[in-house]
Amino acid sequence: MSSNRQDAWSQDEDVILAEVVLRHIREGGTQLKAFEEVGRKLSRTSAACGFRWNSFVRKQYKSGIELAKKQRKQAKKHTPPVKKLPQETTTFQTDIGEISPEHFSMSSMIQYLQKAEEAVSNEAKVKLENEQLHEQISQLTHKFEQVESELKEYKSKFSLLEEDHKSLLTIFEKARKMALLQGNEEKVKFQMDKNGNLQRVNK
Repeated sequence: MSSNRQDAWSQDEDVILAEVVLRHIREGGTQLKAFEEVGRKLSRTSAACGFRWNSFVRKQYKSGIELAKKQRKQAKKHTPPVKKLPQETTTFQTDIGEISPEHFSMSSMIQYLQKAEEAVSNEAKVKLENEQLHEQISQLTHKFEQVESELKEYKSKFSLLEEDHKSLLTIFEKARKMALLQGNEEKVKFQMDKNGNLQRVNK
């Protein structure tokens, strides 16, 4: 399980780091394996352990490192030779690239932090653009709702006008028919009652 501990290193943690690294040197292991082991014990990343070792702890254990290397050589003399396996190249895979475990120099860590800062900056830019798009969508949605409401109102008014028009046509048609029934010799007058119906007015 990975951890994001970023608090300061204690003296006890430095001692644990030194003991594990020196043991791996004596046994012929790699520093990468040592950093991974310490990382699991201290709930820190192996990259953080490697950086701590190269930037501070290693300077305090120069004599211990030389002694561990001598012990490793002596152990090799008493062990039969084995077939050498192809050297495995391992890198730390991060969200913004890979870091080689061979050297945890200050320049490589600075470069890593610069890439991390750039990634955070790009993420903030994308977030801002996303918020602006959401605001534009909200404004367009509000405007669409207003236009849709106005359209419904115009449709309602048009429907009323259409009904009035049909009523007038009906009235005119009734008047025409009544005039034809009276003949051309007699003039007929009509008036509209309160219900909108035509009535014949006698002279």
